[in-house]
Amino acid sequence: MEGFLLVLLGIGFLLVLSSLKVIDQYERGIVLTLGSYSYTLQPGLRIIIPIIQRVIKVDIRITTSDIPQQEVITKDNVPVGINAVVYFQVTKPEDAVLKIQDYAYAVTQYAQTALRDVIGGVELDTLLTERQKIADEIKAIVDKETINWGIDVTAIKIQDIELPADMKRAMAKQAEAERERRATIIRSQGELSASENLQKAMEKMAGSGAISLRTLQTIEATTANPSNTVVFALPTEVLQGLKNLVGHK
Repeated sequence: MEGFLLVLLGIGFLLVLSSLKVIDQYERGIVLTLGSYSYTLQPGLRIIIPIIQRVIKVDIRITTSDIPQQEVITKDNVPVGINAVVYFQVTKPEDAVLKIQDYAYAVTQYAQTALRDVIGGVELDTLLTERQKIADEIKAIVDKETINWGIDVTAIKIQDIELPADMKRAMAKQAEAERERRATIIRSQGELSASENLQKAMEKMAGSGAISLRTLQTIEATTANPSNTVVFALPTEVLQGLKNLVGHK
């Protein structure tokens, strides 16, 4: 008799334990009664009916899932390898459990398909220069479908774009040629600016007789020492200036 009572007490204790469920702050609990959805448990210590009810916990935090590298042909027939990351969050736990078998896998597969479709419709230059715009377009396509599953796709990020080796070499040569072209333009602009400044200076000095004056000052300074013998090649305008000076005297 005592043994039977101990068994009953043990069973009762187990039933009490199984009726207590702890739902964490980042979780929601989907309660199924005899297989049918009844209600959703909020965070905290909750009680259910043992045996006839069970709880499926759903994480409502933002989750990340890698989209493995895909070999895609762009609109201009360039093969590229692309991988991405999708960020999503469960907004309606009951729909995520009841409407889709494995929502995380389903989101990843749908994003993978959308990525291939979108990339296949753009040219390589667009893919390289408008990566975020393309990622947003993929997100909009995926989010439109997953919203029916109680899931919100918060972002999709394209991580790497792998180009064929021969195209990498061609792009490297093109980039080097572009850098050289820019350097040549900068050098040419500098030389042109220096030439213009020199021309302006010469015109200004020639117009005011400053060149002649400067030359005469140099001659005076050089011949101050009687032991110096100096041969000058004087410009014609200096000679003309000297001639005019003598004529005035």
